[in-house]
Amino acid sequence: MNLRFGYGTNGFANHRLSDTLAVLADLGYDGVALTLDHHHLDPYAPGLARRVSGLATRLIELGLSVVVETGARYLLDPRRKHAPTLLHDEREVRLDFLLRAVSIASDLGAEAVSCWSGVRPPSVDPQLAWDRLVDGCARLTEAASKAGVPVGFEPEPGMFVQDLAGWRALHRALGMPRAFGLTLDIGHCRCLEPEPVADCVTAAAPWLVNVQIEDMRRGVHEHLEFGEGEIDFPPVLRALADAGYRGLVGVELPRHSHAAPEVARRSLTFLRAAAGQSGGADRTAATAGQRAPGQRRPAGAVPAPEALRAALATVDDGGWLDEALRRVAADPSVISRLFPAAARRCGRAELGVPGWTADEAARAVLLATLPADRAAVQARALYRHGDAAEKRAVLRALPLLPLGASAVELLHDAIRTNDTRLVAAALGPYAAHLDPAAWRQAVVKCVFMGIPLTCVDDLDHRADSELAAMLAGIADERHAAGRELPADAAALLARLKAEKGI
Repeated sequence: MNLRFGYGTNGFANHRLSDTLAVLADLGYDGVALTLDHHHLDPYAPGLARRVSGLATRLIELGLSVVVETGARYLLDPRRKHAPTLLHDEREVRLDFLLRAVSIASDLGAEAVSCWSGVRPPSVDPQLAWDRLVDGCARLTEAASKAGVPVGFEPEPGMFVQDLAGWRALHRALGMPRAFGLTLDIGHCRCLEPEPVADCVTAAAPWLVNVQIEDMRRGVHEHLEFGEGEIDFPPVLRALADAGYRGLVGVELPRHSHAAPEVARRSLTFLRAAAGQSGGADRTAATAGQRAPGQRRPAGAVPAPEALRAALATVDDGGWLDEALRRVAADPSVISRLFPAAARRCGRAELGVPGWTADEAARAVLLATLPADRAAVQARALYRHGDAAEKRAVLRALPLLPLGASAVELLHDAIRTNDTRLVAAALGPYAAHLDPAAWRQAVVKCVFMGIPLTCVDDLDHRADSELAAMLAGIADERHAAGRELPADAAALLARLKAEKGI
């Protein structure tokens, strides 16, 4: 099992954010669920861009992934808890906050932005509340899609949308957009869902972008420490692993700030033991060779565009790709409209070409059709304006294009993010154009972020004594904190020590 555990900053209300991150990293957490609040990255305080940039750097240094949460109690109104919501007359205030959260999440490289409906005000008719919610979520999802950050909408007991059935209805009302995902709170499943918790996980798996976890009892919405409620956790964690979920599993204990460090320690110990009972005791070993969220590892040489086109023949929707290729050949500028449509028209299924999905392959073929004098300009534009999947497709297509080193700045941009998918894609064959220092830093970032080193093209050839020294320093720091290097990084360090005589 390869689950990644995080902890919510709303459970560290008495700590500075910088101290919270340090404590969680020292305990061995993989990530953090960051609730934007007046004391933890206030989105309305001066100097936001500077503070977000500093936080992004610190998260990378600590090796912590991040999800942005928007459940601050009194951030928007000091007198009304959680108000206003998307259901209130003043709903634009909430929408502005959510859009700020999307922007912050994008700059942090967050895995998702999580939100909920709120409680319907008695003065608002149910149909009006529903219409407002659908409209607000549609606007939020459009912005999040452009920013490359999925929305994780959380059903919350007692709120207007409180269960999985309500989420499904909202998803349908929005047209089932891929950018509108699900935040699943494990405790809430026990509180009010009719099915067993593990079954809820399995049913929700196709839409999961964020998971919160704590113990709870049937019919009582109270977040409890593990072992104080009624949930049998090993089957739940096994269901998450079997579903292929690779996002954060974040502990949600917002009323335990008085003893936050000790509660966080106990929680991680419990979850690791429960994962072990589910057949996942050796998390480090399980990570080696596994794919990070969304990561696609090219097998061997980069496939030629002709090979990708042939593999796409079985999924091309009514000859859409053939027509798209003809249009791009005639007018390269139309690729800006066709590139985003590839996922809808060709799907996202795995192809016969190892490591490639249909949408990635279709986008790569479209790019490879461009004339040499337009490839660099269009690749930059598609990357700059694309969502996360489109950016990843551009990165994967770079070795197929006649660019030389002219697009290397796209690799630098991807490596600066905290998006594991983009970092992994940036270290494919085109990374041969990265200078040695930048390449080493990118490899080290993979170690910090838990990205398997199988994504790094030509690693055995390019790894040198300087990389070995950097890995040794990380190993010493982790050893002092009671943590270990991932198995693949430890194996690489051992080999380099033997080969280089370090």
